[in-house]
Amino acid sequence: MPGSVTREELQRLVDQKGAQVVEVLPREEYDDEHIAGAIHMSLEELDEDAALVLAKDRPVVVYCNDFL
Repeated sequence: MPGSVTREELQRLVDQKGAQVVEVLPREEYDDEHIAGAIHMSLEELDEDAALVLAKDRPVVVYCNDFL
């Protein structure tokens, strides 16, 4: 179910539930700096095929840094 999480909640999800962190930053930004252990996917890749890469039995947290 979609929702927002704090940094503390994200850390707990990763530590306790093995959450998968997906960053949808542009490739250049991801290559420059990203969350340790995060998976890179472009927004275009977040479709039905994403389910083939992500474990269905673990939470998924999608992150995009938007400064607008």
